[in-house]
Amino acid sequence: MKRPAFLALSATLVSSPALISAQSLTSIDVAAVPADASTPVLWAQQSGIFRRHGIEVRLSPERSGSAVAAGVAGGSYTIGNSSLVSLITAHVRGLPFVLVAPGGLYRARNPTVALLVKRDSPIRNAADLNGKTVAVSSLNDLFSLSTKLWVDKNGGDSMSLKVLEFPVSAVGDALASGRVDAGGVGSPELEEAIDSGKARLLAYMYDAIAPEFLYTGWFTTADYASRNPSVVHGFAEAMRESASYTNGHPSATVASMSKFTGIDAAKIAKMHRVANGTVLDPRLIQPLIDYAAKYKMIPTAFDARDLIAKGFDGSS
Repeated sequence: MKRPAFLALSATLVSSPALISAQSLTSIDVAAVPADASTPVLWAQQSGIFRRHGIEVRLSPERSGSAVAAGVAGGSYTIGNSSLVSLITAHVRGLPFVLVAPGGLYRARNPTVALLVKRDSPIRNAADLNGKTVAVSSLNDLFSLSTKLWVDKNGGDSMSLKVLEFPVSAVGDALASGRVDAGGVGSPELEEAIDSGKARLLAYMYDAIAPEFLYTGWFTTADYASRNPSVVHGFAEAMRESASYTNGHPSATVASMSKFTGIDAAKIAKMHRVANGTVLDPRLIQPLIDYAAKYKMIPTAFDARDLIAKGFDGSS
C-alpha cells in the first residue's frame, strides 16, 4: 500500500473506533418469553454491557419456554431463557442443555406470585381447598408444583385437587365467575386481580419451595458452551453485571420492558418487580429438582450441578 493511502486508512480507523469495535464483536441470537425475568438482557443491550464483553445480542421474543428450547436445540438461537422446571425435565430426557447464567430469583421477602381465591370465597386455608378446582398455567409447571406442595405442607391433600390449565391473564375472571376456586397468578396480573376486587390473596405458594430459589435460567447446548467458552463467559458476566444493577434500579428498565413485553409502562411501574440472580448457585436449584421428583414430574432427583455448564458453578 502506498504511503498516502496507508495514512488515509489509518486516519479513518483512528477516527472511527466504533468500526473497530463492531468488527470484533461476536453476534449471537438470544430468545426469551416476554417477562420481567428478561430485564437484565434488556438492560445489558441498552447500556452497552454486552458490547463491553465483546458480544452483540439479537434478542427475540418467543411465545413459550418450549419454543425457546426448540430454537436453542435446533440452532436458531445460541442462548435462551426458560423455566427451570422445563430445563429439569429436559435434562432427564437427555436433551443437552446446560445453564450458563441465572434468571428469575424468587424471594419470599418480595413475592411476585400468589395463589388467589374469589374475594368472597369461604376458602381460608389449605384444607379448604380439598376437592376444589385450581387454575395453573400448565399442568406440569412451577405454579402446579408449588400449589400442590403448599397444600400438602399446610394441612390439605393435593391429590384431591382438580387442576385445570388457564392463561394467567384469565385467572381473575375465572375466579370471579366461579369457574375455578383458586388460581396461581404472577405480576402484573396479581396486582390487577386484587385491585379490581375480583380476588384476594390466599397464599404465596412459592414459599413452600424455599425462601429463595431460581425459577428461570439462561441456557445453551453443552456443545456450544464447550466450543465457545469466551462467548458464553462474556454473556454470563454481562448478565451478572446487568442483574446487579437492575435489581437495585427497577425504574431504569420500565420503558425497555414495556416495549419487549407489550405491557403498559404504567402497570410495570406499579407492579412488584422480579429479582434476578447474579450467581448460578446449585443450592438455589436443588429444591426444585427434589420436589419435581417427589411429585413424579421426573423419575428421580439428581445433583443440580449436573444442570450447570462446566466452570459456571458459582456456589463457592
